[in-house]
This record gives sequence, structure tokens and C-alpha cells, in this order.
Amino acid sequence: MVNPYLNDFFFWHFHPQFELVYIEGANGVRNVGENVSKYEGSDLAFIGSNIPHLNFDYGVKTKYEIRVVHLDPDFLSHALNKVPELQSVQQLFAKASHGIAFGEDTKQLVGQKILALHEMEHFERFVEVLKIFKVLGDATDSFLLHDEPVRTQHTRKDQDRLKKVYALIEAEYHRKIDVAEVADLSNLTNESFCRFFKRMTKLTFIEFLNHYRINMAKKLLMQDKNVTEVCFECGFESLSYFNRTFKKVTGENPLAYKKGMER
Repeated sequence: MVNPYLNDFFFWHFHPQFELVYIEGANGVRNVGENVSKYEGSDLAFIGSNIPHLNFDYGVKTKYEIRVVHLDPDFLSHALNKVPELQSVQQLFAKASHGIAFGEDTKQLVGQKILALHEMEHFERFVEVLKIFKVLGDATDSFLLHDEPVRTQHTRKDQDRLKKVYALIEAEYHRKIDVAEVADLSNLTNESFCRFFKRMTKLTFIEFLNHYRINMAKKLLMQDKNVTEVCFECGFESLSYFNRTFKKVTGENPLAYKKGMER
């Protein structure tokens, strides 16, 4: 069961792997490519390679379970072309470029199977994943999230730049990081970097950095550290700015959040 207090990190992202997502016990918003739609109770979706999407648990305020399965683009590529029994799976992977979501019958049929994958040994998990995709391929309650395949406009150079910035934030969020530093890392001017980052993530660099820092701050507050310690450990230079940013992201100030977690 996932703690709902840890999912305010807005992570608009994409990757070459196919992604199968199942979330249970939540009402939320599904953001995949240009599609924005609500789900209630649970959601099951299959997303093709390099389709931009938001984490499915963003903003969820109830306790929930979530599992994400990533598959390399060449997963079973030879077998899918040669084994007639896998034709429906081949078609499923072909349609994933549109983004696919599934109805209640399929969610109930495979949801618990997905939740149980992490408890299995490697070979057993592989076989179970194949069974799951056979069920998804044969499902009659699936629907496409886009009428046309989603074509990424992001070049390999753009993707590499973004990975470098993400890696820097992950390693150095506790210190001051300004736009000039990440612009230089990306071989762009400050203005060009700001346009690039907003286009790629839907947030300004400072907004993204603050979301990341607040997410880390919440984890530290749950470890019984005091608000002042957490403020400076997460890279904020003043307590007042930390408090304002924390409330803007989460809807409450750090002390209220900490007391709420102690109840």
C-alpha cells in the first residue's frame, strides 16, 4: 500500500520502454500524450515507446496500490512475428502507440496478477507477464487514448539533455542549483534552456526542482526530522520560502504535515 502523502511530485516524462500501469484504490487523472481523462477506483493502461505521460498517482489523496511494468521495445519481437498464438499480443503492441486503457472486466481480471508480479521468481514472472499480455490482447473492453499514433517530437539530443538534468537534480538537490548551471550542462543559453525544459516537462526548471525537493522533504519529515533541518537539507535557502513552497505543492505547511503523519 502506497502512502498518499508522497505523490505530489509532478513527473512528466517519456522513455523508449513500453509501460504497463495498474493503480488500485484511487480516483485520479490519466495524462498520456494529449489525452487527459479521469479514472475512478482503478486504472489499467498500456503506453507505447516514447509517449510523454504523467505519473498516474500524481495528486491522489487516498491509500492505493500501484505497479509499473517496463518492457524493452524489442520484447518478444521475433516471437510475436512467428507464433500465431501471439497475434493478438502483436496487435496490442502495435496499438500501444495510441495509448490504451482498459475497462472494468479486464482490470478485475489482471489487476491482482500485476500486483503479485514482484513476489515471483524471474522465469515465473516472465511467464506470468506473457499470460497477462495475452489477456490484454484478447480484451474486448479496451479503448485507444488517441485516434492517431502519438509521434514524439523530442530528438535523441533532447532526451539526453533531459536525462543529464534529472541526474544532476537527483544527486545535488540539497545544494543551490541555478538555471545558468543546468543551461551550461545542456549546452544552451539560459533563455533557450528555459524554453526547452518547459516544452519537455510542462514545468519551469524552478517549479520542477521545487517539486522534487518537496517530495524529498516529505520523506525526511516522516523520519522525524524537524522542519528547519529538512528545509536546509533539501536545498532551500530560507525557512519562509520553504514553508511557502511546501504549502503551494501540498496544500499544507510542513509542521501541519508532520503533525498529521504523527497521528
